[in-house]
Amino acid sequence: MRRRGQEFRRPVRRRLSNVFWFTLCGLLMLLFIGLLTRDTNSSSRSVLVKKSYRQDRILEGLNITDEMLSADSVTRKLSDQIALAKAFVVIAKESNNLQFAWELSAQIRNSQVLLSSAALRRIPLTNSESEVAIRDMALLLYQAQQLHYDSATMIMRMKAKIQGLEEQKNSVSEKSSKYGQIAAEEVPKSLYCLGVRLTIEWFKNSNIQKNLKEKRQVAMTLRDNSLYHFCIFSDNILATSVVVNSTALNSKNPDKVVFHLVTDEVNYAAMKAWFSKNSFRGVTVDVQKIEEFSWLNASYVPVLKQLQDSDTRKYYFSGNNDGGKTPIKFRNPKYLSMLNHLRFYIPEVYPSLKKIVFLDDDVVVQKDLSPLFAIDLNGNVNGAVETCMETFHRYHKYLNYSHPLIRSHFDPDACGWAFGMNVFDLVQWREKNVTGIYHYWQEKNVDRTLWKLGTLPPGLLTFYGLTEPLAPDWHVLGLGYTNVDSQLIENGAVLHFNGNSKPWLKIGMEKYKPLWDKYIGYDHPLLQQCNVH
Repeated sequence: MRRRGQEFRRPVRRRLSNVFWFTLCGLLMLLFIGLLTRDTNSSSRSVLVKKSYRQDRILEGLNITDEMLSADSVTRKLSDQIALAKAFVVIAKESNNLQFAWELSAQIRNSQVLLSSAALRRIPLTNSESEVAIRDMALLLYQAQQLHYDSATMIMRMKAKIQGLEEQKNSVSEKSSKYGQIAAEEVPKSLYCLGVRLTIEWFKNSNIQKNLKEKRQVAMTLRDNSLYHFCIFSDNILATSVVVNSTALNSKNPDKVVFHLVTDEVNYAAMKAWFSKNSFRGVTVDVQKIEEFSWLNASYVPVLKQLQDSDTRKYYFSGNNDGGKTPIKFRNPKYLSMLNHLRFYIPEVYPSLKKIVFLDDDVVVQKDLSPLFAIDLNGNVNGAVETCMETFHRYHKYLNYSHPLIRSHFDPDACGWAFGMNVFDLVQWREKNVTGIYHYWQEKNVDRTLWKLGTLPPGLLTFYGLTEPLAPDWHVLGLGYTNVDSQLIENGAVLHFNGNSKPWLKIGMEKYKPLWDKYIGYDHPLLQQCNVH
């Protein structure tokens, strides 16, 4: 027989080879599946072990027994009933259903006694032991549900309670603000007594008036620009005296210090008598009354013009004509006082002066202030300490930025600054017509839509872009309403008791009063007669 060629035998060998390899792959797959199943069982056992261990730890931490995990656990039923009953007790008391609250509380105590006795003997409660307690509690809980003591009702009542408490809080806060404002505005009996006694002495004692006439011979001193000129506008004799005395005692050259005081007709005689009777280390003190300024009239001054407006007078003096929407501090008539607004007319009050330092009457001076007069204001009008360390003291806090006139002219994030210790370049003031700028904004605010409170907002507008920042230690604020860092107080040149808690009032902050008290001679006969302490 003829032998086949080599090419006809190759397919037979290839077929046998494929069967072999298929068989081998199948065995390997079976082996892999076996190993995988073994690992899965092992990991499942590990998870079960871990889960069992975790459950044991939870049971141990919560002090749960096997009996409580039973579907028929009497202990768990009693515990659940007690928890629900406690919530219903609170709701019953809120609803003033005290009898039902008492019944629930009594049943809670009965159930707790059963649980305590079972825990002490370490034997679970039986159905027969707890049947009466569970049934009685169930009846009370059903009764609570009939009274609509459910979670939704509880939430609604709690919301109503919270709203009521918020209304009470707002009412108390409003009253506190109102009475605090009244206390801050009232003149203490001792200061009133001092003013009356000084006025009487002024008119009775001709020697005092003679001393004042002799002091008037220093008129040249009042116009000498080589001296250090300060101005205070106040009707508070004692506070003004503290400012003058503290400045004099801390001045290196008190004989070069000149104080220009302006008060009103009521306190004019008393103020003159006090500063004529007392010497302040050679400091020159001049007293004027605001009524002497003939140029200060309604045709020139917007604030005086507004005082003649019936709506303005009604807003500030008639009380709650807007339903109480405006806080009392915004309605304080003192903000219409010309003594308060006279700071915007300093060049008119002192036409011969080139530079002056303005001081509020609620400050205390701790250091020599003569270096203030050497500070270069770089062409600006107002030298002041900025108060923009926090956003609370930026322009948007004081002005109404919903008004287009404010929004288009002023940066809301511009730094605010403080009135109370300000260096004014009166030459630049006159050149830039700053008083005219102030008049413009006051007339625009006749309806009180640009700002509401005080002299600082119009000051921010008037001196916008005209204020030179001073070093912070020149003027430290907050001693009349908040806690101030002791290091700031120690380093401060001028301490400002801004806020309602003035140091001469009973509501003053006790820890800061010594800073003010040390510049008062309490041994003065008049102060002792008027019980000033």
